[in-house]
Amino acid sequence: MAWLLVVVAGLLETGFAVCLKLSHGFTRLYPTVAFAVFALGSFGLLTLALRKLDVGPAYAVWTGIGAAGTAIYGMVFLGDLVSTLKIISITLVIVGVVGLQLSGSAH
Repeated sequence: MAWLLVVVAGLLETGFAVCLKLSHGFTRLYPTVAFAVFALGSFGLLTLALRKLDVGPAYAVWTGIGAAGTAIYGMVFLGDLVSTLKIISITLVIVGVVGLQLSGSAH
């Protein structure tokens, strides 16, 4: 259950990163409000998960999901540059996240 919270928190991290960009420096209301909701949800779920998980692997999985998800979203929906090196790098992040998740131990 704790790892599921980390995964959902990582997906919410993707949401808050994208909304941060769309807020244009907090000058647009709806993306700014969405940023706050996603950020609070992400940090809240991570906090709950850390009650049961080691901080290192959980934090790495959380940031890895957020980073990979944000990069993929940017390429698919925001017109970010797509390159072979970027795709390979995202794949390596995902492989690392899976490895860390598998190595994490619950208390």
